[in-house]
Amino acid sequence: MKVDYIVVGLGLAGLAFVEQLIEHNKSFVVFEDNSQNSSSVASGTYNPVILKRFTPVWNGHEQLEFAMPFYDKIGESLGKDFDTKFTAKKVFNSIGDQNNWYAALDKPNLSKYMKSEISKGKIKGIIGDFGFGELKGTGRIDTKDLISEYRQFLIKTNRLISESFTYDALELTESKLAYKNIKASKIVFCEGFGLKKNPFFTELPLNGTKGEIITIHAPELNIDFLVKSAVFVLPLGNDTYKVGATFNWTDKTLSPTEEGKLELIDKLKKTITVPFTIIDHTAGIRPTVKDRRPLVGIHPKHNELAVLNGLGTRGVMIAPTVAQNLFNHLEKGEKLDPEIDINRFNN
Repeated sequence: MKVDYIVVGLGLAGLAFVEQLIEHNKSFVVFEDNSQNSSSVASGTYNPVILKRFTPVWNGHEQLEFAMPFYDKIGESLGKDFDTKFTAKKVFNSIGDQNNWYAALDKPNLSKYMKSEISKGKIKGIIGDFGFGELKGTGRIDTKDLISEYRQFLIKTNRLISESFTYDALELTESKLAYKNIKASKIVFCEGFGLKKNPFFTELPLNGTKGEIITIHAPELNIDFLVKSAVFVLPLGNDTYKVGATFNWTDKTLSPTEEGKLELIDKLKKTITVPFTIIDHTAGIRPTVKDRRPLVGIHPKHNELAVLNGLGTRGVMIAPTVAQNLFNHLEKGEKLDPEIDINRFNN
């Protein structure tokens, strides 16, 4: 078999890069062994405002402008809508939070997403003694459903190989790139935290941050917006809500823990006042980087090998833009954004 690209990994990064290949009529195969699940278990929310500090997300507006049509296009091609629009309400814990909200409204790249008036009315079931700030233009991509449907699409078109990629089987010479019975021009590694086992990119400062999320049933809550307080509470419909997330920098296992569940329950009880039942508990390892920017670029010695990784907690927003940048870099010689280029660690 001969293809233009081998893509390793089918999380948000791999999916976004595959879309570039399809758009430009490039042949490819994808290797996916389901060893990493951070994209599937993620909340999938998009929001260009960092609510902890009321500051803009890095390139948040530009990312959203590109990402929303990207997901709409995939939804049309697969016959499903993966995007749910809703508002988000930040719970204020002090007068200082209110003042910081008003200060942030003076920034043009934030004010377009922030309502100027603070809501001081009570919301049944939500603890919010100092009121709420409301965000516009936010929502959620159902990443679990998206990746599942996309996987089926690749299976039907004979472009998915459901097995682990064996690095030792890769042959790299000046004249060819071969993997078992496949010849390719380039390989793009989109392995998430699995990149830690990749011998070609061991020098990259990828870290893994474990996140745990619970899903609850709370019939008395009855909200159709996201609440951000000690945890986020994300409506899924049918009186169910995702609640998260934890941040653990030492545990690198994919198993949900009792410690993580108890932390989420404790914070949830500081956010809502209604009874709830836990119906699911999941965990994943976010691929994170010390400077909170993705890892994108070409191997320093092997130009046939590239990496697209480190999307962190905002993969839904970041993936489409950086995938396009990498494709244009590989195929058209476009410069990578220096903030995502892996060469930034060589300076």
